[in-house]
Amino acid sequence: MEMLATIWFVLIIVLWTGYLFLDGFDLGVGMLMPVLSRTERQKRVLLNTIGPTWDGNEVWLITAAGATFAAFPHWYASLFSALYIPLTLCLLALIFRAVAIEYRGKGHSRAWKSFWTWAMALGSAGTAFFVGALLAITSSGLPLNEHGDIVGGAFAWFGWPAVFGGLGGIGFALVHGLIFLGLKTQEHVREKARRWAMRLMLPGSVGFLVWFSLSITKATWLTAVVAAALIALAATFFAVRAGAEKTAFALHGIYLGSGIFAVFAGAYPNVLPSTLDPADSLTIASASSSDYTLTVMLVATVICLPIIIGYQIFSYRMFLGRIAETHIPEAHRVPVAIRS
Repeated sequence: MEMLATIWFVLIIVLWTGYLFLDGFDLGVGMLMPVLSRTERQKRVLLNTIGPTWDGNEVWLITAAGATFAAFPHWYASLFSALYIPLTLCLLALIFRAVAIEYRGKGHSRAWKSFWTWAMALGSAGTAFFVGALLAITSSGLPLNEHGDIVGGAFAWFGWPAVFGGLGGIGFALVHGLIFLGLKTQEHVREKARRWAMRLMLPGSVGFLVWFSLSITKATWLTAVVAAALIALAATFFAVRAGAEKTAFALHGIYLGSGIFAVFAGAYPNVLPSTLDPADSLTIASASSSDYTLTVMLVATVICLPIIIGYQIFSYRMFLGRIAETHIPEAHRVPVAIRS
């Protein structure tokens, strides 16, 4: 029972890490839309870097939440019922961002484009904040009683872990988005993204570094893992400075993966600690589904996950090239006679 539950605990953490790594740069690019680009053509360059992949990257979020529901229903019930407000705000931010991406090109006035540009930025920032806060709260714990119910009202989740996790999510997404833009663009946008990535790397990483470092208090051996995350972050900085964007992008992913591994390895076997009484914490044994359910899910995952990963690799390879301002055509205007 615990072996299967442990496997699924690891898989769910991998799914959340995959979401942060893949959709993280989408969110970063969305936040950078109003401030990194000066002209409309440059804004369209930024939008086109994520255009073919952003909706596919969000699948990892849906899969992570669905896997949590199926593998650990008690974890899902306690966590999601305690976080109605932030989860609702996160969902609204996701919807706002998606609508902004689709609607921005439907009008041609400056006010229209400016509104949807800022809608995309705010939606992306809100999503990054609440996802980061959710993960930080999951590892730090909630005031749960012996029944797994939250104590303290609708805002009992709000505290320093949520703040550091949320700001860490925004900071990570900004830096990840800048590195991605350096990888996907040319000329002015690429150079500007490289400069800002170096400037924001340290301040943008403070929130997650604080979160990662808390794991050291759970087990001293995790000091080595957190140190590996710091080394990867430092190496990312030097790779960005050298113009090696592919290496920097991979190293930033190693930094993220190492830190999240440290956090949840420190929390194991708890999936949701109780800040009231450690005895009331939800563990992989007390929160998981039956052996049969976990086995069936594992078989389905072994079959389907390689297909999903293979398809995503194929889609990324299809859009591997850099994008320049010269690649962006003039905005197409539909004649009034055709629209009517």
